[in-house]
Amino acid sequence: MSSAAPSPTPARRLPLAGVLRVGRPSDIWFKPALSVVVAVGVPNLTLLALGRLDLAMYTMAGSLCALYAHNLPYAARARALAWVVLGMLASVAVALVTASLTSSAVVLVAVGALLAAAQKALCDATRIGPPGPVIFAFISSASLFAPQTLGQVPGHLALAAAAGAWAWLVGMAPGLVRPHGPERRATARALNAAAAYAEMFVETSASAAESAETSATASAGRDRARAAGAAAVHAAWQSLFATGARSEPRRALERLVVRAEIALAAPADTDAGRLRSWARDLRGTGPVPSVESASAADELLGVDAERAVGRRPLADRLGPLLPLALRTALGCALAGYVSLALGVGRPYWAIVTAASLYQANITLTWSRGVQRVVGNLVGVLLFAAVAPLAHLGPAALVLCCLAFNFGAEALISRNYWLGSICVTPMALLITEFTGFQRPGELMTDRIVDTVVGALVGFAAAVVVTNRRAGDRIENALDTVERAREHTARLIAAERPGPGALEAARRGLASALVELRATADAAAGEWWQRAVPTERVLLAERTGHRTLATAVRRQGLHVLEGKRA
Repeated sequence: MSSAAPSPTPARRLPLAGVLRVGRPSDIWFKPALSVVVAVGVPNLTLLALGRLDLAMYTMAGSLCALYAHNLPYAARARALAWVVLGMLASVAVALVTASLTSSAVVLVAVGALLAAAQKALCDATRIGPPGPVIFAFISSASLFAPQTLGQVPGHLALAAAAGAWAWLVGMAPGLVRPHGPERRATARALNAAAAYAEMFVETSASAAESAETSATASAGRDRARAAGAAAVHAAWQSLFATGARSEPRRALERLVVRAEIALAAPADTDAGRLRSWARDLRGTGPVPSVESASAADELLGVDAERAVGRRPLADRLGPLLPLALRTALGCALAGYVSLALGVGRPYWAIVTAASLYQANITLTWSRGVQRVVGNLVGVLLFAAVAPLAHLGPAALVLCCLAFNFGAEALISRNYWLGSICVTPMALLITEFTGFQRPGELMTDRIVDTVVGALVGFAAAVVVTNRRAGDRIENALDTVERAREHTARLIAAERPGPGALEAARRGLASALVELRATADAAAGEWWQRAVPTERVLLAERTGHRTLATAVRRQGLHVLEGKRA
């Protein structure tokens, strides 16, 4: 690690262009959208039939767990969803017990802020994925301000647990039809990303010699495509490593991911059309394409070696997240207190707005803040249009909430602000499960809390700097260098051990992915040491050259060329 004294970089210009740009939807957007409708709809309609819609807030706590873990294989999804449900129950239990013991808004806001910080740290450390800590913060903050007695807590927790169990079943149900669906999708993404890089490499190599400017542009484009491909391959390995017993279909998927890795290391020797054809064959429920290889045994021994390494302990993963947790606690607390000072009756909306902002760095936090404010303001207008329909009766209220649940998940992968347009009226309608309220008052509170939460939350992000970002880059660079040297030694060895070179090559690829993610996160942070861009680029290029050499040492590029 460098011993040079850190030289803080000045504040970077905050982006506006592209913050609201609408992208392509997720390829599985309909899965969380349909899951949450079923998970929320059954309990809510049951409570509607029983005339106890006032209890819907507690069942929503468990039902919204159905939004998580849709990218995970079913064996890992079963564990992840169980932990999500338990985490939700723990958050709600703390909130309800606190609400039953005190009515002090100052204390309730403090507890809400601490819960939001803990939820942020744990969700980031476990990498549970979308929607992250926001749902936890929304439910626990609302529960803090729900009138409660200690005797009611067990019954309300039982409702949340029952709905959580139903959400677990809903999340696991697709596995009965397509048991290897998540792994197949992750592998297909890796193959398509590798094919895109191989095609760009061939196209730009011919034109790069025209001029220095063209060469630089082509090189930058290739670097972005290679980074995207490496990230997709890394995600595919993470998906496969999360599975249970290694059946033959999973071994076939592992061989396909190896082919994607080889394409990234030796793009000139790759048949991109073959990769895309394999990706298409992974759709549906047909058999996994068979990729026979003389070195298949060595490849899978390398997989075994990498699987044996395991993940870092949770405590080690939580350490680097301390600045983000501190930002969350401070921002949520201040947002709640400012909301109280302004006389807003629902300060938990300000807490949730602040909690939703915090991303990997200040630049991304700013972008999320803009998206949140725009989406919420448009969503308030949508609520004003829908309120007369929802107020026709409890059944209309429930159906409107279900429609907004579906819309939020259908749109949020295109851009966060689009999803917020549906989340906002849904949150406003949920407050009316206990009885219809005046729309004007709800809308005013929501607008004030949104603006307060966004401004105060972002200010907290600026105040609490993440000086560990520079240290993380140094550590990532050291990790890449060690992995590269280890791979180079095995390349030079006359007879590396079975699977050793394959495992080392993938270890280096994983280290390069982490380096790129760490550098991107640090590049958007303020008031920290300058990002060593040249060192990062040099480490990436030498690392990828070593990967290419490893592929040639294994003879895998020749294998690909024969199939072209």
